[in-house]
Amino acid sequence: MKPQIERISQISSDQSVICILGSDHIPERLKPGKSEIEFAQTQLQAKEEYVFINSYNRCIYLIRLKDGISKYKVREELRRTSYNLRKLIKDNNHTDLVITSDSAYNGAIEDFTEGLLLSIYSFDKYKTKAGKDEKKYYPKRLLLQGEIADSEIKWLVDLTDAVYFTRDLINEPVNQLNATSLAEAITKIGDSAGFRVEVLTKGKIEALKMGGLLAVNRGSVDPPVFCILEWHPANSLNNKPIVLVGKGIVYDTGGLNIKTGDFMAGMNGDMAGAAIVTGVMHIVAKTGIPLHIIGLIPSTDNRPGGNAYTQGDIITMYNKMTVEIGNTDAEGRLILADAIGYASKYSPELIIDIATLTGSAAMTFGNQAIAVMTNADRKYIDLLEECGNDVYERIAELPFWDEYGELLNSDVADLRNVGGREAGAIIAGKFLERFAEFPLIHMDIAGTEMLKKDDFYRAKNGTASGLRLLSAFLRRIAVNYSEKK
Repeated sequence: MKPQIERISQISSDQSVICILGSDHIPERLKPGKSEIEFAQTQLQAKEEYVFINSYNRCIYLIRLKDGISKYKVREELRRTSYNLRKLIKDNNHTDLVITSDSAYNGAIEDFTEGLLLSIYSFDKYKTKAGKDEKKYYPKRLLLQGEIADSEIKWLVDLTDAVYFTRDLINEPVNQLNATSLAEAITKIGDSAGFRVEVLTKGKIEALKMGGLLAVNRGSVDPPVFCILEWHPANSLNNKPIVLVGKGIVYDTGGLNIKTGDFMAGMNGDMAGAAIVTGVMHIVAKTGIPLHIIGLIPSTDNRPGGNAYTQGDIITMYNKMTVEIGNTDAEGRLILADAIGYASKYSPELIIDIATLTGSAAMTFGNQAIAVMTNADRKYIDLLEECGNDVYERIAELPFWDEYGELLNSDVADLRNVGGREAGAIIAGKFLERFAEFPLIHMDIAGTEMLKKDDFYRAKNGTASGLRLLSAFLRRIAVNYSEKK
């Protein structure tokens, strides 16, 4: 269970405390003894990552910020230190743990707390009570002491809440979370956070002639859904909405082009884009970001059963374009294309899609960067890059030249759903661009979303990569709008 976060004004002599230091000075308000100060100063001079003081009735953890590196890296190193401290903190069985700072940058307390909360996440829903016992000693409360705005504490709480339930959704097995139950979960989150959710079932999807979503669904025994999420506060600063599109493939076998070897492992997480869009909508609603934002989530599984679609099929998409199927394992772009085409009805300022789309993106950037392609104004991509550095969900831009789109040409339809072997991530993005009548940012999180082991506070399996980035991005857009008025 996630610890509660509260604010306190003073530190008592019996409280265990973490102090983030911007210098080697140890503040008196920590109330350390003389011998403890001498020990700590020796350790700090040795450039240890952290200093641990185990007193009779409490523990003191000192973290010295690194010198000589960029602000972005300092922030990330602090989050990673929280991960490295998590086991020691757990072993000391704290009920309450104070987090404070001295001579550190503004926001250091929040960064460490965020890293610690994300580090102790665990998907243990299906463990028995005995299997959960090892988790029970994390602090029940994290007490923040310092000059922190109430809005920043609320942001921290709502953001980490969203990461937790987004990771939970991604980690759910498909026998527990099919497309219909995903829509039910999204509706429940919308009711809790305060954004509107409309769920289109198969009959409505057929009426709209969303040929991509319907084709992918043909091999499944479960019906598809199309979820429309909307946050439209009375004080919206944007005249045209920003539309987020999330891929909701709840399980991807590859269809008739079935995945071989171990490539099917983790495919319950192929709906990460859908979960992330839901998490972002939760944050903007809970924190009241004054922007009109719409989320579109097409969802189904991709299986080889029933009347599964095949290589060579020609389908008609929502926007009336025809697509020749070159590979049934390139299904994500088909359902996203219908959603991106549908987004045009809103005349949006910007469309952002996020998806675990291609192995090519993972092979290109590994698990360290989100692959991004765009035809939007550079102000958006520059801001996205800045926000990515801030939260350390970094982006790497790929070229979006027209020549790549020519590889999608078909002899029998308007285009094919695959090109050649080369430049797979770019070609997938160019396919989506053909359905976007308004500026598009395409985010491929295939490399960053499902991890085989912890990468510090980015947890094994579903990470919710991109959620913190998009949340920060939308928050900054709102600030920029406000400053112009």
